[in-house]
Amino acid sequence: MSVPFGVDLGNNNTVIACAKNRGIDIVVNEVSNRSTPSLVGFGPKSRYLGETAKNQQTSNIKNTVENLKRIVGLPHNHPDFKIEQQYFTVPLVQNKKDHGVAAKVKYMGKDHEFTATQLLAMYLDKIKDTAVKETKGNINDICLSVPGWYTEKQRRAAADACKIAGLNPVRIVNEMTAAAVGYGVFKAADLPEDEYKKVAFVDVGHSSYQVSIAAVKRGELKILGAAYDKHFGGRNFDYAIAEHFADEFKKKYKIDVRENPKAYYRVLTAAEKLKKVLSANTQAPFNIESVMNDVDVSSSLTREELENLVKPLLEKIHVPIQSALKDAGLKSEDLDSVEVIGGSSRIPAVKTKISEVFNKPLSFTLNQDEAIAKGNAYICACHSPTVRVRPFKFEDYNQYTVSYFWDKEDNEDEDHLEVFPKGGLFPSTKMITLYRKGPSFEVEAKYTKPKELPKGTEHFIAKWKIGNVEPSAGESSIAVKLKLRNDPSGFYTIESAHTVEEQIVKELIEPKEGESKGNDEEDGEEEEATAEPQYKEVKKLVKKNDCSIEVECAALPEAQLQKFIEEEGQMLAEDKLVADTEERKNQLEEYIYELRGKLGDQYKDFAKKEEVEKLTGLLQKAEDWLYEDGYESTKAKYIAKYEELASIGNVIRGRFLAKEQEKKEQFRQKQEAAQAQAMAEKMANARKDNKNGDDKKDAEGDTKMD
Repeated sequence: MSVPFGVDLGNNNTVIACAKNRGIDIVVNEVSNRSTPSLVGFGPKSRYLGETAKNQQTSNIKNTVENLKRIVGLPHNHPDFKIEQQYFTVPLVQNKKDHGVAAKVKYMGKDHEFTATQLLAMYLDKIKDTAVKETKGNINDICLSVPGWYTEKQRRAAADACKIAGLNPVRIVNEMTAAAVGYGVFKAADLPEDEYKKVAFVDVGHSSYQVSIAAVKRGELKILGAAYDKHFGGRNFDYAIAEHFADEFKKKYKIDVRENPKAYYRVLTAAEKLKKVLSANTQAPFNIESVMNDVDVSSSLTREELENLVKPLLEKIHVPIQSALKDAGLKSEDLDSVEVIGGSSRIPAVKTKISEVFNKPLSFTLNQDEAIAKGNAYICACHSPTVRVRPFKFEDYNQYTVSYFWDKEDNEDEDHLEVFPKGGLFPSTKMITLYRKGPSFEVEAKYTKPKELPKGTEHFIAKWKIGNVEPSAGESSIAVKLKLRNDPSGFYTIESAHTVEEQIVKELIEPKEGESKGNDEEDGEEEEATAEPQYKEVKKLVKKNDCSIEVECAALPEAQLQKFIEEEGQMLAEDKLVADTEERKNQLEEYIYELRGKLGDQYKDFAKKEEVEKLTGLLQKAEDWLYEDGYESTKAKYIAKYEELASIGNVIRGRFLAKEQEKKEQFRQKQEAAQAQAMAEKMANARKDNKNGDDKKDAEGDTKMD
């Protein structure tokens, strides 16, 4: 049975949730953490994903990729790319095929370039494996959340990454919508049944800041407005602190940590910890041993100093809130509550500013780190035939205006139509009719209001070639009906197309109410009983045939997708081989020490002198080989060495176990004998007691007779 799987892909950490019959569970990873670092690393023998990537990040900083969600679907020439580069320690290059962003790393001793989509797929594969091991079930379907500002290209790239990882993306959902769905489902008891409750959802995450205004009632949700700031988040606070100390250490210790990537990363890591400490304290120390050139550094920072450092950030907190309220057509006083999530919302200054802008107290009834993942798992469960969920209808907010274009033909006044305006709700479907000569024509979807779009966004969305368009005999053109769709994942599509033609059909004539059918009542009754139904001929548009649809969109071409799937499969097999080899190596090392210790202890009386001498020599040779020539050996050689030692060791172990079994048997026999003796004594005592009782009764009887 496939387990519904929801993933909150965070820029810093990712949270996984699975839906089961008893509810929604957060999945813990291999080290029992409820979130997993969003990192992909590359080494000389294998990849490092999640926790293992975090553990080796400092030593392997030039081959560890982070901030995955910031580069997925991002063109290399996008204005955001210049901003994002500063947050990466690996070289980012242009992918020649789609002009997107790729990371240049050293993997298995060779230089490789992996696209952002491939990198995300690698990470999702790791997340899937974590869920499979924890749930002991199959993981096929996924609901993946993405920032609300993602364009069609970015959403398509996220869906392709899921497919490369062997997952079926049943829905790509906006992060704030997923949180709102979780609120509507799990807080249903607190929601009204008839009137909508107006709730603002605010998420201050690691790299972005999002606001959505929702109308919620029991069993239903609508997103009324949404806004964001792509460059406001926890990492901006971390870098502000790191830059402050970099300047201080340059003056105080005459070292520039910016010149050394590892040193700067250690300062950045310490800055993140200091930020968290200052969320609960007014002052915190800042110490790093041997940060660079064997120099130990120490300092401190107060909460007030931190707020001064990030003052430019705090001063623009109001912008997304006011924009979202404007889109929703509401004022802050119209809101019933403000729900806040996201790790960076724990910063006191951020909480204070948000509360001031809304002029309301903030609510923290949702889990700040897990709300989105739980909403995703519920949405995925809605698509599952095996899990029953409480009915809940929700509609999302269309962030950008989209129009469909076509080439004008005879007597046509328009060559495009604004189909999905900003502020519209989706999923949504529109039907349009075009008259075409055939045999084919093209339709193109574009973003048509540049002011709404993030700077640098490509306007092109997709192009469709509609074929099999055949006018009827004697006609110069034919009507083609197109079903345009903004689907649940936010993708713009043409779901179907078919031609229609005018045909004369017979239509039943219904008698008008009160109309007389005869001269009198009897005649009327007789006529009604015998009259035949009356028909009229009318012209109607009737479906003629389905049209073929060929699409060109931001999704990966099928051949390229299959190539990436194969490459991921190969890398996965290589990772597994390396892991299995390391396990066999550890198993051999453990056996050497274990067997050597037992030869002088437990196995002492069960091994012949010549066996001990031979085995001791073999153990020493195996140990020397393991730490010299065999340190980087193969899985097969480790197995062979283990079996060579076990062939003698198991003989001695067998004697030991046989003796132990003999002891257990003797102990069991003694126990049985003791139990039998105890039972016999118990029965003898019972008989004695019975006899004494009878003698007493006889004596009492004799006394009465006397």
